[in-house]
Amino acid sequence: MARTQSLYRCTECGWTSIKWVGRCGECQAWGTVEDTTAASASSRGTAPVAVAGTRVARPITEARGTAVQRWNTGIGEFDRVLGGGIVPGAAVLLSGEPGVGKSTLLLEVASRAAATGKRVLYVSAEESVDQVRLRAERTNAMHDQLYLASEVDLGVILGQIDQVQPDLVIADSVQTISSSTIDGIAGGTSQVREVASTLIRVAKERGLPVLIVGHVTKDGTIAGPRLLEHLVDVVCHFEGDRQTALRFVRALKNRFGPTDEVGCFDMAGDGIHEVPDPSGLFMSRNGTPVSGTCVTVALEGRRALPVEVQALVVPSSAPQPRRVVNGVDASRVAMLLAVLERRAGLKLSDADVYVSTVGGMKLTEPGADLAIALALASAARDRPYPHTLAAIGEISLAGEIRPATGAKQRASEASRLGFTTVLGADAEHLREALRAAFSLTQSVRERELDRAF
Repeated sequence: MARTQSLYRCTECGWTSIKWVGRCGECQAWGTVEDTTAASASSRGTAPVAVAGTRVARPITEARGTAVQRWNTGIGEFDRVLGGGIVPGAAVLLSGEPGVGKSTLLLEVASRAAATGKRVLYVSAEESVDQVRLRAERTNAMHDQLYLASEVDLGVILGQIDQVQPDLVIADSVQTISSSTIDGIAGGTSQVREVASTLIRVAKERGLPVLIVGHVTKDGTIAGPRLLEHLVDVVCHFEGDRQTALRFVRALKNRFGPTDEVGCFDMAGDGIHEVPDPSGLFMSRNGTPVSGTCVTVALEGRRALPVEVQALVVPSSAPQPRRVVNGVDASRVAMLLAVLERRAGLKLSDADVYVSTVGGMKLTEPGADLAIALALASAARDRPYPHTLAAIGEISLAGEIRPATGAKQRASEASRLGFTTVLGADAEHLREALRAAFSLTQSVRERELDRAF
């Protein structure tokens, strides 16, 4: 008889230990080390199995590809993120922080699908049926083809699927559902793995799309084992600031479409609404040009969005002037301040600097460097730019302007929105860009004087 030994393996990275530890010695994750039994090397062999019929491997050129048949959810922004709609048999994982609107979005998806005649089973393991009904009445999501169930046992949920025979299943959420055949509490590593694998198996066997809600940890990652993200076909992340009504859905993984799509939504009192054209959400509506503002075009996935950057420069007598930013990278702003002072001759080391974006938009890409620098220069000299100016480009430490990723797409979007002057890599250096921007300011002032007299 082959001798066996007890091993403890991390479910996240596969690290093994001969004794149990609470924290993985490789990935430093807590509570992921589980007991497993491994046989010795002499007993691990597996006898080969004869392969015949359609299971015989054949060249890829002889395999017949079948077109993916999708059906629309009725929400264009969600379909955009999914790659054109829901694929039958697909398992979609939607994660997000508590209160961001995951359940509201999926209830809207369920009601739109029920309105088209599809039978939908919405399983809520966190709320009662009456609580879900109250939200459905508020968001006008009442349909006879929408079935509700409040269950936390996986076996009962499978029985509900057999009885209802739905065309779409929504499980909210995977961390609150447990199986009686697996030891451990709901939300544990083994329970999440068992619940997710069972729901995905049902989806594949029946061609039944399943939408699964997942919790996130305090650092923003999906809670549970990493295996959960590998099992599902699509991973979407729902994000947004609680102080604003704007919400984004991003595709982190998609086996049936692109992974760089972003859907925009607006959270209102009567539910969540899609925003097909969010071009005006991140710009102020002031008719008179104001100093310290400049517009850039940022890329969110494949979507180009105009974003207004605002800056304020105030003289300071403090030994360490303040640097306050909102919506932009603080280290990036500090670098641009140094470049402006060294390469453009603009002294800002003795002034308090405030930089912010409009509408709660977060700019993390280097393509917004030129707009931030122009806004700082405009605020320092108190000279506004015209509304027809947009700036797109990355600034190096030498003051050179490099083209941003997708420069043509950004420029075409700026032209579509009415920006007649787009400063970018054509200016080559920050000094030339500032000179060109301030020349436009001079012409604006001359036109204002002509109208006054």
